[in-house]
Order: sequence, then structure tokens, then C-alpha cells
Amino acid sequence: MDDTRQPDISVILPALNEEATIGICILKIRQAFETMGVRGEIIVADSSSDATPEIARAAGAVVVHPVHRGYGAAYLEGFAHARGRYIVIGDADNTYDFLEIPLLIRELEEGADFVIGSRFRGEIKPGAMIPLHRYIGNPSLTWVLNRVFSTRFSDTHSGFRAIRADALRRLNLQSWGMEFASEMLVRASREGLKITEVPITYSHRETPSKLSSFTDGWRHLRFILLLKPMPFLTLPGILCSIFGLFMMAAFYASTDAPAGRTHSFILGALLATGGLQLLLFGVMIKVYSAVHGFEKREGFVETLLNYQNLEKFLAAGAVLVLIGLGVGGLIFLDWVRSGFGPLSQITNAVLSLSLIIIGLQIAFMAVFISMMCLNDENASS
Repeated sequence: MDDTRQPDISVILPALNEEATIGICILKIRQAFETMGVRGEIIVADSSSDATPEIARAAGAVVVHPVHRGYGAAYLEGFAHARGRYIVIGDADNTYDFLEIPLLIRELEEGADFVIGSRFRGEIKPGAMIPLHRYIGNPSLTWVLNRVFSTRFSDTHSGFRAIRADALRRLNLQSWGMEFASEMLVRASREGLKITEVPITYSHRETPSKLSSFTDGWRHLRFILLLKPMPFLTLPGILCSIFGLFMMAAFYASTDAPAGRTHSFILGALLATGGLQLLLFGVMIKVYSAVHGFEKREGFVETLLNYQNLEKFLAAGAVLVLIGLGVGGLIFLDWVRSGFGPLSQITNAVLSLSLIIIGLQIAFMAVFISMMCLNDENASS
């Protein structure tokens, strides 16, 4: 490869102890370059402790070393060194057939911005994917991402992809871990990139997999939650809070069946406080997402990032706490007047406790968000 000329295609391979397969992967990539008649470069983002980097260099690849460990971190390091008009990514374990690179590049040449090699629309060879991943994990995570972000992907966790370099720069990818795969798709969809899928072949891995099914699955779900807390936390929290407050109001004023009224009032208080906690948790996740660049600062998020508004929430929380303490104080005075005898103020006691908890929740939310905004040049002072 002539390093003085810009390559047409950059292929990036993250590698973690792949000495058994890195050589064959690089060979296939070079054969694909020859088939297409293009100039190409191969970048291995290596974090290995075996002979992977030496084998890669001997085969003519450029080896770079990510500062941080992780699937996404490896790609981010590789992207920083890529010079091609088209960027192809894939695993270095020989599960993806790099002789199929022309299938992805053809889609880019025909106008696509981003191409995903779909294993589920292609061929998954026997033993290539364990049943947990094939029939539960991948389909479930794909379904969740499609539902939440209104997309129509068939294989959201395929690691064999191609993208235009100019389109890649628009994505501002940040994730270091396995959630990088989901982030790439979500950001591409939000940026309005033209995305296509092509059937590919997925083969059996020769060495033990480094995936952790439940840990990596949770990382993907956590990332989806980071970008879209509304359907998972905020909306359920609003519904629970409204229903709980309605129950509290209805049974606090009721004079029928006092024993049943008390139990229903307590249930309403639990729903109201628990629902508010879900709601505020969703709000804090939304703000965190905006502060760290995963979301745009707009709407109520922009309002919350104003310190003056946060002070208003803090004051509101303090007022609710004081009212709750006032109600509790009246109960205590009533107890003193009765000569420290029996009390029948359970409903008022629950009301006092609920007001204090709700006030603290709101105040803590304001404090936590203000801490996230420290040294944030975009937050109002």
C-alpha cells in the first residue's frame, strides 16, 4: 500500500488476543481490495497481550493502541487514524467474511451513507451463534431499539458495517463499551443518514468468545435508557404519581369505612412517592444525557439547566418538607394534649411523611442536577 496516497477504504479491526485469526482476516481484506481494484488500509486497534500486533504488522496492517479498554474505545482510536473515503468495521475473530466487503461498498457507491451486514437476513452457520443470542438476546435487543427509536433494523448488533467518512464525522460517537454498536445506529438514525442492510455470512468463532451475555446486554439496554428514559421511567412515574395522588385525595376526604380508607390512603402514598421518584430519575437521566452530549439541550432540559430554575425547585422542595414537618408537629401537639395516650392520626402521619419525602426528592434532584452543571459553560448562572 502506498502511504503517500489517500486510500479509498479504511478497514478497522478491534483486537484482543486474536493471534489465531488476525492473519486470515487481513489476508481476506487484501483479497477484497484486489477484487474491487481499490487502494485500502487496514488498521488494527489492539489491546492484546499475545502476538496479535506482531502478526498484524507483519501482514502490513497499521497497529494502534487505544488508551482505554473496550469495544467502542478501540473503534474510536481506529477512526482517529482512518484516512479512507469509506470506513469498514468488523471483528478480528474471522466470524465475518471480509471477502464480502464489496457487498457493503456497493451500497455506499449507490448512495447509502451507512450499511449494516445483517446476519439474520443472511446465513448464520451452525454453531456460529449460541441459541441464547440467536433466539432471545439479539432479537430482543433489536426489537427494543426498533420500538423505542422507530427504526426497522433486522440485526442491531452486527459488527460488520461500512459508512462514509463524512457521515461518520457527523455522528460524534462517544461510547467505550459494547453499547457502541447501539449508539452508532441510534445516532445515524437521528442524523437522517440513508441506512441499508445487506445479507452476510456469519461463521463459527475459532477461539472462546469474549462476550458476556448478560453484562453486555445490560450495557445496550442502559444506553437505550440513557437516550430514552421517557417510556421506561418518566411516563410510568407520571401515571403512578397521578393515580396515587388521586387515591390520597379521595380517601383522605372519605368518612366511610375508616379502616379500608387508611390502607387505601397508604397505598396511594406509596404510588405517589414511588411514581415521583421514577419521574425524577427519568428527568435526571435526561439531563445527564444532554450534559454529556448524547442529547440536544432543548425543551424542559434547557429549562432545568438554568441555575435559577434549579433554585426554584430547591425552594419548592424545602417548602414541602416544612409543610410535612408542620403536619407532623400538629400530630405531636395533639398527642401531648391527650396526655401521651393513644392516637388515631395514621392518615395525617402518612400525609406528613409523604410531604417530607416528596420535598426531599425534589430538593435532591435540584442539587444533583446543579452538580452536573458545574463548570458547564452552557448552563446559565
